[in-house]
Amino acid sequence: MPRAGLCSCWGGWVLPLLLVYVCYLLLGATIFQLLEKQAEAQSRDQFQFEKLRFLENYTCLDQQALEQFLQVIMEAWVKGVNPKGNSTNPSNWDFGSRYGNLAPSTEAGQVFCVFYALVGIPLNVVFLNHLGTGLRAHLTTLERWEDQPRRSQLLRTLGLALFLSLGTVVVLIFPPMVFSHVEGWSFSEGFYFAFITLSTIGFGDYVVGTDPSKHYISVYRSLAAIWILLGLAWLALILPLGPLLLHRCSHLWLLSRGLILKDGGAPETDGLPRLQKIPISA
Repeated sequence: MPRAGLCSCWGGWVLPLLLVYVCYLLLGATIFQLLEKQAEAQSRDQFQFEKLRFLENYTCLDQQALEQFLQVIMEAWVKGVNPKGNSTNPSNWDFGSRYGNLAPSTEAGQVFCVFYALVGIPLNVVFLNHLGTGLRAHLTTLERWEDQPRRSQLLRTLGLALFLSLGTVVVLIFPPMVFSHVEGWSFSEGFYFAFITLSTIGFGDYVVGTDPSKHYISVYRSLAAIWILLGLAWLALILPLGPLLLHRCSHLWLLSRGLILKDGGAPETDGLPRLQKIPISA
């Protein structure tokens, strides 16, 4: 019965998954509140204190004039204008600077962005998928892995782990070191920026190449954009390989303990595959 199948689906895995999802959201909200709320209150109090001290030092200004000036600064920041420095700062819309917490502010730019994204989003999905597939093709062929000798299985698994580790260093370890050096960040800030960017969370609280007091090379932000593209392709590669690596590591562990899943074995009463003891040759 279709209705019975639907009820079974909801009772089988949808409701537990929904419960886990809600608990995950509540846990995250609680932890973020504990970690950030006090710091936010301290920053707010410090800002109010600095405003009052500024008014005391510059008596020619009143509270209303200061608030109007702050409003101008906030509007400029929202439109991508850095209030630090002067008018000689490089434009955010230079050809090599199409990256960061930048958004179109004109009506024509916003309309174009909508239609541009309608084409760009599926194009990016297809491109990254094919790029990840191309990178995956350079890995050692892994078909019929279970039929290989045990030594070959171990070597293939170690090779795959080494490949993933080197890629992680190139994508997630080395770039934060570069960003930390160029931007004056700590390594943890650089790693945070790299992870948040490549995971497409993208808060925009850290952006490279925007400090007007620094002199960047002309292609710095373009290189950062290329790194993001390659990093996304790397994620498209490792997401399907991660579970595969875990499966094969667990298989090798079973072999090392003298246990292996019995092919075609009937499930036990608890629904798990039956394990078979096998001899391990010296």
